[in-house]
Amino acid sequence: MHLKITKCSRFCLVTTLVDIAVFTQPETQDQFEALFRQFDASASFQFFKSFRRVRINFTDALAAAEARVKLHKSDFNGKEMRLYFAQSVHIGSPRLEPPKPEKQFLISPPASPPVGWEQSQDATPVINYDLLCAVSKLGPGEQYELHTGTTTTPSVIVHVCEDDSSGGEEETEGGKRARPKIIQTRRPDYAPSVKQ
Repeated sequence: MHLKITKCSRFCLVTTLVDIAVFTQPETQDQFEALFRQFDASASFQFFKSFRRVRINFTDALAAAEARVKLHKSDFNGKEMRLYFAQSVHIGSPRLEPPKPEKQFLISPPASPPVGWEQSQDATPVINYDLLCAVSKLGPGEQYELHTGTTTTPSVIVHVCEDDSSGGEEETEGGKRARPKIIQTRRPDYAPSVKQ
């Protein structure tokens, strides 16, 4: 794979997950700098204690790339050190390529359907004539068991309402029907089972 690096005056790496001793102890800081000076003797360092990051500035692009390859995910004072390029480093073309045409249908809303796509035809509705016949035979006041209960499942029974014109409703003076009265269910008597 060919590594193409854009031209700029300085080439930088940013390291993350740095041991806090790098920022507080001068001898640890010297050890840290020595790791990178073996690749570029004139490398400079910027320490960002609050972010626990260090920016390493190289004068040569190849030295920066070699340091990244050899020291990325290496151990320093018991911490794994990760290195990232701070400036533009491109593998291949530096421009963002458009998505492949066969993947464009994933864009929402899609620009156009994928090649070969055809709209599906709606299925014709299914009419269950047996069910319609059974419903038409139901008479008022009767009950029908749809599902027989077992020891683990309840039975399902349909009660067909009677067609009563009054419907248990009382008419008021204006000829309008009043709402039916709802009879409240009586609360069962309270019997404490645990005595204190």
